Amino acid sequence: MTSFNFPDQTAFYKGKVRDVYSIGNNLLVMIASNRISAFDVILPRPIPFKGQVLTQIAAYMLHATKDICANWLLSTPAPNVSIGKRCEPFKIEMVVRGNLTGHAWRTYSSGSRTLCGVTMPDGMKENDYFPSPIITPSTKAAEGHDEDISAEAIISQGLATADEWKKLSALTLQLFERGKEIAAKQGLILVDTKYEFGKIGDEIFLMDEIHTPDSSRYFYADGFEERQQKGERQKQLSKEFVREWLIANNFMGKEGQTVPVMDDEWVDVISKRYIELYEKVIGEKFVPQELSDDATEKIIIDTLKNL
Repeated sequence: MTSFNFPDQTAFYKGKVRDVYSIGNNLLVMIASNRISAFDVILPRPIPFKGQVLTQIAAYMLHATKDICANWLLSTPAPNVSIGKRCEPFKIEMVVRGNLTGHAWRTYSSGSRTLCGVTMPDGMKENDYFPSPIITPSTKAAEGHDEDISAEAIISQGLATADEWKKLSALTLQLFERGKEIAAKQGLILVDTKYEFGKIGDEIFLMDEIHTPDSSRYFYADGFEERQQKGERQKQLSKEFVREWLIANNFMGKEGQTVPVMDDEWVDVISKRYIELYEKVIGEKFVPQELSDDATEKIIIDTLKNL
């Protein structure tokens, strides 16, 4: 994807998936690429329309949760472009889990009952609901792997004050509850997700994306209990199937491991799964849009003039 140069641009950051441009001191332009990452590694092939899916789901969800928490978003002028307020980020990801799945299950099945300082009950099976959702934060690494961290360590390391942690935790649980309500209307279970927050002055803002397939895991509600009772795998919509494919091909982002080859058919499968999730979560038909870099740049510049 082309790197742009916008009027009054003060910085540029290339993330695993997003390219972020700082405009002046107060605005950010975030372009969601079609890059896909897993185990903190960017995979070798882009996924068609993934950037548009992420941008449009995030915009929908930010609008649907703005009564709970102010958010950074001001405009989505192009299919994969978000423009919003620049916040001072908390260097933590607020991971919240409603079910024992993914990293939590891998930790649990290894025999541990503690994750990020949170105790998980004995006697649970994979994908079971926790008695109530748990928050298992991680550090937000500029490079390399994000690391699990406890609330106590967050406060002691100055990543958030005790009061800020209390507010972030309350917002996280409220947002998760709203996300679960939205998902339930579409016949889905929001299993786990992560939120990123920042501040402008003393006010906390929700940043980045929310409830997208890159930041969240969804199960189909229909047949969930039956599959649990039979010990069957849950039918899910998330990026986990990509991780599972990588694990099956002996790749977990560790030193000396090689990313397996992604053929055209597999890339197409991943793209269709992202589009399926969009349509299931939003409840609307996905309309693919492709703009040239020149058209995208012009739209962004014109939008910035009016903000």
